[in-house]
Amino acid sequence: MERKISLKRVTKETDITLTLNLDGRGSPRIETGIPFMNHMLTLFAVHGGFDLEILAKGDLEVDDHHTVEDVGIVLGQAISKALGERKGITRYGEATLPMDEALAGVYLDLSNRPYLCYKVDYPAQKSGSFDLELVEEFFRAVAFNGGITLHIHKICGKNGHHIAEAVFKGFARALCQSVRVTGDGETLPSSKGVL
Repeated sequence: MERKISLKRVTKETDITLTLNLDGRGSPRIETGIPFMNHMLTLFAVHGGFDLEILAKGDLEVDDHHTVEDVGIVLGQAISKALGERKGITRYGEATLPMDEALAGVYLDLSNRPYLCYKVDYPAQKSGSFDLELVEEFFRAVAFNGGITLHIHKICGKNGHHIAEAVFKGFARALCQSVRVTGDGETLPSSKGVL
């Protein structure tokens, strides 16, 4: 089964087209209009081994919030739809990932029970012109639209860019682990028989 999906979402605030291949080669094409998010989403694709294309236009004249959140919504939906019934997946994933002085832990369960525990603080509000509080909004949108129980913790770090980079790369590695197909690819990884 091909685990590739293309989605489009249009609102009065954003216009987003996204294609995700969970079994890709880490090939990104990211155009959000927000250089910092382009960089982080490129890292996500490369370090997760996902093919990811995002073409987003948003009301950036207001601020970055709507675009960042809506990209998270569509990415979460794409992850969920690409997984289908979630049969045969590993389900759980975790990564503790360093980026220079920063260290982040990311732990997730593709349980279809959305939750976000985000314990990350930044030494400054911005990295360049990007508001770092939007990282949490992005991951909340991904988790709640992807059916993901997601815990993200900063272990240490002094540079906001490095902390965010460790978080995105950690999420990529944990997601890559959890979507991996195991065994016959038909068994649902749940004692309940449903996710």
